[in-house]
Amino acid sequence: MEWNFLTAEKLAAALRAGEVSSAELTDEAIARIERDDKAINAICVPDFDRARAAARDADQARARGEDRPLLGIPVTVKESYDIAGLPTTWGMPPHRDYIPAEDAVQVSRLRAAGAVVLGKTNVPLGLQDVQTFNEIYGTTHNPWDHGRTPGGSSGGSAAALASGFGALSIGSDIGGSLRTPAHFCGIYAHKPTLGLAANRGMVPPTAPALPTEPDLAVVGPMARTARDLALLLDVMAGPDPLTLGVAHQVTLPPARHERLHDFRVLVLDEHPLIPTGSAVRAGVARVADALADGGARVERHSPLLPDLSEAATLYMQLLFSGFGAAFPVETYERLRTHAAGLAADDRSLDAARLRGVVFSHRDWIEANNRRELHRHGWRRLFTEFDAVVCPITPTPAFPHDHNPDLLERRIDIDGVEYPYLDQLVWAGLATMPGLPATAIPTGHSPEGLPVGVQLIGPTFEDRTPLRLAELLEQKIGGFQPPR
Repeated sequence: MEWNFLTAEKLAAALRAGEVSSAELTDEAIARIERDDKAINAICVPDFDRARAAARDADQARARGEDRPLLGIPVTVKESYDIAGLPTTWGMPPHRDYIPAEDAVQVSRLRAAGAVVLGKTNVPLGLQDVQTFNEIYGTTHNPWDHGRTPGGSSGGSAAALASGFGALSIGSDIGGSLRTPAHFCGIYAHKPTLGLAANRGMVPPTAPALPTEPDLAVVGPMARTARDLALLLDVMAGPDPLTLGVAHQVTLPPARHERLHDFRVLVLDEHPLIPTGSAVRAGVARVADALADGGARVERHSPLLPDLSEAATLYMQLLFSGFGAAFPVETYERLRTHAAGLAADDRSLDAARLRGVVFSHRDWIEANNRRELHRHGWRRLFTEFDAVVCPITPTPAFPHDHNPDLLERRIDIDGVEYPYLDQLVWAGLATMPGLPATAIPTGHSPEGLPVGVQLIGPTFEDRTPLRLAELLEQKIGGFQPPR
């Protein structure tokens, strides 16, 4: 049997039934990587010897009667997570030889759940791109079209899953880095509620792996089905045992509904600051039609929806204020001079990004206070709706663009060019207020490229968009291997 594209859930059942061993699954996954990854370049740091040893250990544990959620299942890990004995570079050449001594907390949780780690997946330089390439490991290609990007920054993980390299992967998200690669590669991903999953050890090379709580950023699961996402989220969820975990445990509430016709869904496909391409609009429409056909209440407008323009501006300001904190002093001062020269009435997203880079603490507090108003607005909206369906980016996967100046890049939306970074506004809709969002495949563009959408849910009700994703998978189909 061909095991590489089976779900983690089915693999676990086969392992429990004795139909296959973890050693066999691991050998088959490694063989596929060695055969196919030369063209994709998703696995940048293989760890095959230790994977085979872990698989043998898993088989022995099962023979002793043990059973854990991921026991014996081959998985991959985004390069940005610390794994003891393997390089963690974030694609930055000065750190190509940095090897941490301890596993990230999420890697430890994978191992405790019995997973077999095949290796690490490629990332863009500093995790700061919607693509995946760097000088150390090269370019990762979209399995559907090698001339296009798989997305970023978890692009290596998405390409690996779409190629059958392991059943699950873990990534991270601050600018759509879980959701955009899922959308571009035709898989599933879940951006958890901010703070739900501990992120210690998902840090830039040489930085200490401390239990910090970074603004906006989350770690989360990637898979080929919605049920597998939920399985992996259960492994990842929970506070850091060094901090909140001393006193708290996580018990996520169940999904609000189990049947499609009970869901109340707001569907969006237009943004005031950037158009949505025809292929993505069609994907949103397929989901809206499936919801309506299944008896769900579907609305296209609501006065309770927080202002999308202000949400995008706040997101860009908060996102880039975090980036600016790490800039050299001379760079910061040059940008501050540039920002001071902006016209007072310049409300473009370019201006929002520049102003955010040089935010004072006072500026940040003001923006954060406005964010709290948005959070309250979302809480009110989710008294009337259970989920919001909307794009992840305005287009399917685009051709590789390695121009080092992101401000010079453009994104083509139905023949018209727009600033490259403006495509982040849809991802930021969930990120800025810290909401959970599940990326699901909806089919393909006329050119045969995958098209996904995101299902945004209420804070800490992650099971609600995950359940809706599962129901939609039954209705419109899910992952398909690249042709």
